Amino acid sequence: MENLLLQALNGLASASSLFLVASGLTVIFGVTRIVNFAHGSLYMLGAYLAFSIVTNLPRGHLGFWGGVVLAALAVGAIGAVLEMLLLRRIYRAPELFQLLATFGVVLVVQDVALLTWGAQDLLGPRAPGLRGSVELLGLRFPLYELVLIGIGPVVLGLLLLLFKRTRWGTLVRAATQDREMVGALGVNQRWLFTSVFFVGSMLAGLAGALQLPRESVNLHMDLSTITEVFVVVVVGGLGSLPGAALAALLIGELHAFGILIFPKITLVLVFLVMAVVLVVRPRGLFGKAQVAQAAVASVAEPVLGRAPPQLKWLGLVALLVAVVAPPYLAGDYALIVLTDMAIAVLFAASLHFIMGPGGMASFGHAAYFGIGAYGAALLTKWFAAPMVPALLAAPFCAGVAGVIFGFFCVRLSGVYSAMLTLAFAQIAWSVAFQWVELTGGDNGVLGVWPDAWATKLHFYWLALGCSVVGTLALRRIALSPFGYALRAQRDNTLRAEAIGINAFEIRWVAFVLAAGFAGVAGGLFAFAKGSVFPTALDIPRSVDALLMVLLGGVQTLAGPVLGALAFTGLHEQLVRATDYWRLVLGGVILLLVLAFPQGLAGAVRQRWEARRRPG
Repeated sequence: MENLLLQALNGLASASSLFLVASGLTVIFGVTRIVNFAHGSLYMLGAYLAFSIVTNLPRGHLGFWGGVVLAALAVGAIGAVLEMLLLRRIYRAPELFQLLATFGVVLVVQDVALLTWGAQDLLGPRAPGLRGSVELLGLRFPLYELVLIGIGPVVLGLLLLLFKRTRWGTLVRAATQDREMVGALGVNQRWLFTSVFFVGSMLAGLAGALQLPRESVNLHMDLSTITEVFVVVVVGGLGSLPGAALAALLIGELHAFGILIFPKITLVLVFLVMAVVLVVRPRGLFGKAQVAQAAVASVAEPVLGRAPPQLKWLGLVALLVAVVAPPYLAGDYALIVLTDMAIAVLFAASLHFIMGPGGMASFGHAAYFGIGAYGAALLTKWFAAPMVPALLAAPFCAGVAGVIFGFFCVRLSGVYSAMLTLAFAQIAWSVAFQWVELTGGDNGVLGVWPDAWATKLHFYWLALGCSVVGTLALRRIALSPFGYALRAQRDNTLRAEAIGINAFEIRWVAFVLAAGFAGVAGGLFAFAKGSVFPTALDIPRSVDALLMVLLGGVQTLAGPVLGALAFTGLHEQLVRATDYWRLVLGGVILLLVLAFPQGLAGAVRQRWEARRRPG
């Protein structure tokens, strides 16, 4: 009984911290509709700034709590500057492109923190007067954790008063429901958005600063936190503070008791809960229909057309060079890089198929890439299958997963659908990580080598051929009657169903097709690397696929090809050239976001169409 009480208190402390971060994110999304991936970076900056300020101020209550407040205000100011310099310029860009911009900020902040504070973990001072413990029902519980439990409800109460009792709060609530109407009433939306970003960023900075006595400050705080925060916000309902509070409490207690009750599924328990909640309540616990509809209203709706003859000839020449040149100009390392590029193109094209023509975002597309890789690898390991049959099994395994996961994912829309794909991907990752007897767990599946005839050059040609055939097949489907039906349900579901199109079935089939082609890329990846690890299904690989598609542009069929080549080539060169490759890559992403808000291929298409216009 005592252990249960202790775990419950620990869960409350974690829930309080989660709520502080999630409240800022839900406030920002509720008004601006931006899925701010950089919110975790603001949380990390709050911890780092608090460490620097507190350790340089005189010891005592004023030094510690003053440092916490100053760090929170500084992070709020950083968030406001970020909104004014970057996000304000891309509010009219597609929602997922805004996600790309905020991920560029994540990369920049990571290396700025590395340059400023170094790579070592930093241990902050204890809170003065709260270093001991207090006795509760015969148990000793840290006093600081108890104070932290009380901070969450206090902040929730203050935020509710701010939003319901002040004019600014009224405007924020009105903007959450209808931004256009607020602008029509003469409200300066720019400053309203900036102030909202300040408040949301300040809450993230406060949460980070309050972690100083609890845990070490490190460079992994951002990504390790933002995933759980997204879960809290989505489960609670986008834009709902009470929902975020309830979801944070649920997630915090699940973490606390999951270790005792479900030790085998602790890593994925949170995502299982999110999947169940979204299947039962598609908008979260307290989500409203207006918020969900507004959130997806700005999703890009590309007009996909056939490529002009000049672009086709250019692509044919590039393909001939890719086939003919490597035997004479490329060494072994270059062949490895070119193979990775070919695999990346097919992976990105499979994701683009559901994002562009289908209008469905996915934060967990790596699940099908990884399942295809594991399918091929396990068939080779356990049944000694040759490479070609193993490669044929990869899309089948990924397609089966697409059938199961897609049945639930395509019923939702916008961020809710994307987060459900993330939940299923994390479930698949957990199975690969913890089913040691089958997958080897963290040690992976080793010895997955190509057949003897498949030298590095021959395997490159194989990967290139699969990539070209797969990409052209997806393009053909996108321009077929099925592709037009897919775009019809994307543009207007009600009208599509009125003329006899079954929107659910169309989306489901498209989802399965995308999963199958991603599985082909995964199978090729397994033989290219000679091994498969759980990282093949993890969140960073899904993010890489998103970056490729968004860099190239969602509005063109050539976008994923250009995006995959640009991202893979740039990443490979930067990793070799500098330890601070994230800073450079993030800067390049931000420049591309500002200069080419429709992506690389989208910018080329715009210039082509501008030249063809008369006059």
